[in-house]
Amino acid sequence: MLSISLLVLVCIGVVMVYSASSASALLSDENPSGMLLRQGSFALVALIAFAVCARVDPGVILRLGRPAVLVSLALLAVVLVPGFGIEANGARSWLGLGPVQMQPSELAKLALIVWLAGYLARNAHRLDTFDALKKPIGIMIAMGVLLVMEPDLGTTIVLLSTAFVMLVLAGVPGRVLGLLAGAAAALTAVAIVAAPYRMARFTSFIDPWSDPEGRGFQVTQAQLALGSGGVSGVGLGNGLQKVNYLPEAHTDMIIATIGEELGLVGVLGVIALLGAVIWSGYRIAMAAPDLRLRLMAGGLVSLISIQAIVNLGAVLGLLPVTGVPLPFVSYGGSSLVVLTAASGILVGISRRSRTRRLAVVPGRSSARGDRSGRDRRAHHAGARAG
Repeated sequence: MLSISLLVLVCIGVVMVYSASSASALLSDENPSGMLLRQGSFALVALIAFAVCARVDPGVILRLGRPAVLVSLALLAVVLVPGFGIEANGARSWLGLGPVQMQPSELAKLALIVWLAGYLARNAHRLDTFDALKKPIGIMIAMGVLLVMEPDLGTTIVLLSTAFVMLVLAGVPGRVLGLLAGAAAALTAVAIVAAPYRMARFTSFIDPWSDPEGRGFQVTQAQLALGSGGVSGVGLGNGLQKVNYLPEAHTDMIIATIGEELGLVGVLGVIALLGAVIWSGYRIAMAAPDLRLRLMAGGLVSLISIQAIVNLGAVLGLLPVTGVPLPFVSYGGSSLVVLTAASGILVGISRRSRTRRLAVVPGRSSARGDRSGRDRRAHHAGARAG
């Protein structure tokens, strides 16, 4: 179910990115197929990453956690350096690698999950002590600070929320979790108040229609797109809001474009496919053969689910706009490749679980056969002796 749902979501994403971007590109005298070709290339790379990660031993991936975290921290620092980091929409979040751009923050999500899974499993017996928790909390704080400096509060919230879920799954005591949650809420409030544009996003979330031409413009345009689609939509490619009305129609707001063109049916279809991926992921996590794999699977599927909730909540007006893409559907290579690779790791963990079960069952059958054989031999021997 996970693989099929993922493949359908990626295909929907490629089609909708083209639909959401082609008209604006044409009006700007650009290649209307430009983003289609780029998203198609990203999708191909992502599916290759999925296939590779599904076949790699999860234990090998766990051993890569420490170097991956160190590389991620270094890249998050480098992206802030003028001349290295690429600035777009007021955020310095990208690094250029020739014609390719990548977001270190996406790699950081995956790296932190993999490292945390191994660390928490190794220290499961002492997670009620400060000595055991100071390292993961320190790395979480370091990543969070670097992300806020970009600035990218949305990714910070997704990353730290995912890490918090992993701490819960690992059995960290409730009093410690309460302190961490309280500290995170306080720091988030400070970050919102300290930046006027974040404060404007927060207040516009409360009542976007109080300033529909200003602070609430993006949310109100998204709601207009969703409302105009009705049940069945206006037809693929026939949406109007994407034509220089709805900002980021092909990225953060792509579900609004889907709602306008494919209607409520299309939106519910995408949500159902995401739900299938998430449900399958949590089933894999619960069936994982050891704590390390349970934590890694739980972290990976929590990343997908939290990011989906944050994106959908923003578009539907239930949460403030944070600039987080919709998993597997929004335009962008870094997010698509990382989340698809994460899904591949989930498939690899599922295969490991099945292999472990198949290895155990025949052994039990053989043992029962040996015992029954010995019982029969003993019975016949007794009969002859009698």
